[in-house]
Amino acid sequence: MFHIGVDLAWGTKRPTGLAVLDDSGRLVHVSAVRTDEEIHEALASYVADDCLVAIDAPLVVRNATGNRPVEAALNQDFAKFDAGAHPSNTGKPELSGTPRGAALCQALALDMNPRSGRSRRAIEVYPHPATVALFRLGRTLKYKHKPGRDLDSLRAELLALMAFVEGLADAEPTLDVDPGSSGWAELRAQVETATRKSELRVVEDQVDAVVCAYIARFADTRPQDTTTYGDLETGYIVTPTLPDGLAPSPRQPAAPAVLDDPVREYALHHPALVAAGEQFVALVTGILDDAGINYLSVDGRTKTVASFAEKARRTRDGVALYTDPLREITDTIGVRVITYVHSDVSAVAELLRDQVVVHDDRDMGRETAQEGQFGYASRHLLVGLDAAREGHPSFELLRGRIAQVQVRTVLQHAWAEFEHDIRYKGTLPDEHRADFDRRFTLAAGLLELADQQFSTIRDTLRASASSTTDPDLADDDPRIDPRELAAFLAGQYAEAGWSRTDHYSWISGLLLELGIVGLDELGAVLSGVDEEQISDRMGYRYPPGAVRRLDDALLAAYGPTYVALRGNSHRQAGLEARLEKLTGG
Repeated sequence: MFHIGVDLAWGTKRPTGLAVLDDSGRLVHVSAVRTDEEIHEALASYVADDCLVAIDAPLVVRNATGNRPVEAALNQDFAKFDAGAHPSNTGKPELSGTPRGAALCQALALDMNPRSGRSRRAIEVYPHPATVALFRLGRTLKYKHKPGRDLDSLRAELLALMAFVEGLADAEPTLDVDPGSSGWAELRAQVETATRKSELRVVEDQVDAVVCAYIARFADTRPQDTTTYGDLETGYIVTPTLPDGLAPSPRQPAAPAVLDDPVREYALHHPALVAAGEQFVALVTGILDDAGINYLSVDGRTKTVASFAEKARRTRDGVALYTDPLREITDTIGVRVITYVHSDVSAVAELLRDQVVVHDDRDMGRETAQEGQFGYASRHLLVGLDAAREGHPSFELLRGRIAQVQVRTVLQHAWAEFEHDIRYKGTLPDEHRADFDRRFTLAAGLLELADQQFSTIRDTLRASASSTTDPDLADDDPRIDPRELAAFLAGQYAEAGWSRTDHYSWISGLLLELGIVGLDELGAVLSGVDEEQISDRMGYRYPPGAVRRLDDALLAAYGPTYVALRGNSHRQAGLEARLEKLTGG
């Protein structure tokens, strides 16, 4: 099934934008053409089987003058958002006979009935009201050329629209513009480098086509959230339904380069925020790995433009929740750390407090417990760069930004995800609400008990680590067996926490580079290391894992030789800084 968008020009002098989404919502084609023959040729393989083609152009026009009934009806809802439709009537030369859109449907043998259940069909759509509904805009984006709009303002608004479209990767249904293969990256580059308005118009048509294709996908998969204005007899337009309570933004007296709208501003900066989010994930992961703290996963996400818009427009009793959304919404960049046991949650929080600036720290589980309840349990920290990183060129993108870091155990995470899906993404029948509340509370209490038992199990195993060999390790591998190394380090550093499984294998490879292939040899090296001095010099403010303790011991024993090992090439700068602390330099 293909969902196809056609931003159809009313004549052949201006380009027509084409876009095609496959069954998964991936953009597989985007282009600009002019003639009907070029349209047919470009779409031939996509309309041969099941398809829904969304065309931004009148398909049915019966009235001789004025608006069609559909335009009058749509304008009642959307004109206040600047998203009203222009009049269509047979008095206009381009609509006096068969409209170009209808002729295209006939040539491609597409059914134009919006109520049709046929496998190959077409519908009339209009991007402006669709973007208002999809992205909760207070007014339409002003990327269309009109008097008084200069190149910079048009560019800014078109880039904002493209950022909204990119944010649909996390929507339902999804849209994946796949910059690596779909041509989307080239369109963005053309907008960013355009020196004439005509260059923007070519891209504008293609972006509108992508929006049209998404309207087709939306209407096909979410008919309950789609409105069809008008009918087949007098003309119709299909669009995502206007959200309840969405109000128009105050009208701007002029069109500055960037309109005074926090959602637009967020959209313009969204690509940089996505890149910053990836850097925050890398920063947190590096801090945890360097400390040797055991964890299940570290991942992150940057709030999509549509999600930010929805949150920024929230009201309570008719009053906006946020007066300055760009500053007050603090979870636009999120990082999530999942640990195995509860004690590691505190260890991660203490480590972050030591390594970066923590602007806020909320223990949601403790707050819930203080209310005498069981429920959502997670540690939420707002973090920013410390002074040392703030001045380093490699962290330039993170300067002045904050990220929300959520830290919780795997059991807490499972409860939170399931509860969120049921309460916020699903439909919770009123008759079951009280019973579900009770069951969620019971589950939260059981998971808290399970977390406690897992901590006890780990503490017991830490005190009596097994020395079983790893059956997956090849007999001819010269490295020290990672499990044997783990057991050895559990005895060597009895007070240390366990490290990640893959870290034992990694440091075993470093030992091989040093020529250490047996535990006796390793023991001899460590016997000459002053562990108390290492602890004093490093000033551990968190419980370092066993691998981190060994890492520091090897650094103290071998110095620059250890730093220069091939397996340490990705972290030489950090090791040099730690070596300076160890040597008192």
